[in-house]
Amino acid sequence: MIVQTFFDNKVKLIHQKKFKDKRGFFSEIFNYKELKKIGIHDNFLQDNFSFSSNKGVIRGLHYQCPPKHQSKLVRVINGKILDVVVDIRKNSKTYGKHKSFIISRKNWRLLYISAGFAHGFCTLEDNTDIEYKVSDYYSKKNERTLKWNDPYLGINWRINKTNVIISPKDKKAINFIKLNSPF
Repeated sequence: MIVQTFFDNKVKLIHQKKFKDKRGFFSEIFNYKELKKIGIHDNFLQDNFSFSSNKGVIRGLHYQCPPKHQSKLVRVINGKILDVVVDIRKNSKTYGKHKSFIISRKNWRLLYISAGFAHGFCTLEDNTDIEYKVSDYYSKKNERTLKWNDPYLGINWRINKTNVIISPKDKKAINFIKLNSPF
């Protein structure tokens, strides 16, 4: 397992091993003891699955406020995404900064996102399946959303913005400048 770290080790890009033979491959996709060795100590309580039929679907930028804040462990089963994290920890030297990652079935990466980050993704291929673990249960009361196209954040989503598909809930998101971060 190869691990790259970002934002003071709070975001980790994990390159998973594949054991290939003439039948295909085998890969261990979740092992709590191995994650602890690389500094991930969250107890993941819920698995989520997201399917997007079209390229250009943006989901996010979501986060949950304490006490229901969530860390996430994201992987792509089929297709390809641009995954984006935004540091919303108000006392962090990288507050308001973002980082994006390409995660796909082909590159077989896993992305760990600690609580204290807004998270979103854009599908870069049709028929994209994403599975992610979260460290606390979904709480509508504690969920918040930042605007995916906030000019302050300046995220390059690598798609034509006129073709974006977004939920009504995400259209009501706030700009970063209005964020009163609970982290």
